[in-house]
Amino acid sequence: MATICTINISSDAAPGFGGISESMTLTQAGTVVDIDNTTGFQRRKLSATGAVDLITMANEVVEPKDSVASKIYIRNIGDGRGNIDKSVGVTIGVNAEPIGKLYGGDWMMMPLTCIDADDVTATPATDDTVVLEFVMFYEEA
Repeated sequence: MATICTINISSDAAPGFGGISESMTLTQAGTVVDIDNTTGFQRRKLSATGAVDLITMANEVVEPKDSVASKIYIRNIGDGRGNIDKSVGVTIGVNAEPIGKLYGGDWMMMPLTCIDADDVTATPATDDTVVLEFVMFYEEA
């Protein structure tokens, strides 16, 4: 079964911007074969400012192929009780390098290497409770 990702962007901030609507089927590197492995959809509750591993690559039960077609989705869903505070941010990183900050309600989807040292980390800016939901799709080695 295919995994299809869709994004729609509209904005009145840029005059003449007609919007973007794109979709893609997640496939194995260089092929039209569907990606068929996932870490599973997970949620992680954070309530301290220290960095935590969302995905520890070396600990994956099924070894993902290094540097191929993996993708990761992460979303800051607020406190997990329906309260979304746009001022509470979590810095997402790979191999201790910051990628960006997800504030309440923000999400990201990006390609990802699966090298054992390239753990995906989350570092909350405050000790306010924040819940992240995430899933990684990947090729099996």
